[in-house]
Amino acid sequence: MALQLGQIAPDFEQDSSEGRLKFHEYLGSSWGILFSHPKDFTPVCTTELAEAARLMPEWKKRNVKPVGLSVDTGENHKGWAADIEETQGQTLNFPVIADHDRKVSTLYDMIHPAADPTVTVRSVFIIDPQKKIRLIMTYPPATGRNFAEILRVIDALQLTDGYKVATPVNWTDGKDVIIVPSLSDEEAKQRFPEGFRTLKPYLRMVKQPKLPSAS
Repeated sequence: MALQLGQIAPDFEQDSSEGRLKFHEYLGSSWGILFSHPKDFTPVCTTELAEAARLMPEWKKRNVKPVGLSVDTGENHKGWAADIEETQGQTLNFPVIADHDRKVSTLYDMIHPAADPTVTVRSVFIIDPQKKIRLIMTYPPATGRNFAEILRVIDALQLTDGYKVATPVNWTDGKDVIIVPSLSDEEAKQRFPEGFRTLKPYLRMVKQPKLPSAS
């Protein structure tokens, strides 16, 4: 059965580019993103790993730990890391799981036989500090991931957890947000003393609170 939102992300212990990694222990009280690659020395993923490393200040601001995965050995990871630094000008600064026995890939349903039975699909999992899966995305092999979107979703999730708001279509940092329907008008007045706009009883807009990462 495929993993679903709200489930506890399966724990595992596996080799990585930074040694043996116990997933839940490694994440600790942080958020996490786990993102997979078909195998080492693939062109699109070379650019993605570099971008994820380049964004380390942004991950740290949001209390997020990135973890990559590829169905290759740690020895291959070392060679790939050198290629990434040479071609992208960026050193890897987070662990990449060496899932050579496909243990983690199978656990996270990353093998899609109809696409290719020998490699992982390119999945992204966002995991909160309670180890719950909050987002699952799967990309085709030839399309690079949009890390700006991944950061946007993390910001939105952290706003929801912190302030009981939801984010409307195409929301970006600084735009108005929606008060969640489960919050009564009285509760909303207490939470948002500066006021809010009621477009419909179920659609109440309010100025975006400060992002947790900006606090």
